[in-house]
Amino acid sequence: MTEAIVHADGRLELHGRIWRCALGRAGVRERKQEGDGATPAGVLALRRVLYRADRVAKPRAAVPREPIGAQDGWCDDPSHADYNRQVRLPHPGRCEELWRRDGLYDVVGVLGWNDAPVVGGRGSAIFLHVARGDYAPTEGCVALVLADLLAVLQAGVTGLRVLALP
Repeated sequence: MTEAIVHADGRLELHGRIWRCALGRAGVRERKQEGDGATPAGVLALRRVLYRADRVAKPRAAVPREPIGAQDGWCDDPSHADYNRQVRLPHPGRCEELWRRDGLYDVVGVLGWNDAPVVGGRGSAIFLHVARGDYAPTEGCVALVLADLLAVLQAGVTGLRVLALP
């Protein structure tokens, strides 16, 4: 696995290069829970990359890539059987829309957090995605500006090692 190192101070390091990144508003935590705003510490495999084909070209990546559509969502409802899974909208459980107006999900790396097996309430929708221009904190994801995200994917990243502060 080609791992990028994510430091709790907002740096992502890969192949000797360093990029600025945004992390969860609650920092990095060893014990992640749904809605806590923390980025989980640990090794998170990059499972696949989703992208908006109407806004960006198919990204180069070492993992499978799939376009998303307006009915794609991600279930973040711990009480639903589809928790922490991609779903079609409308959906009976609480879900996040993947087809966003703000561009944050124009390219989304689905990270392997709480997915083998899924445990209700342990956290969902942990992504590698596009950062806001001011690097505002995320809800628990790792985010880079679009050009940097594409460069990291093109460099062959297949996972993130997210480090908590000692």
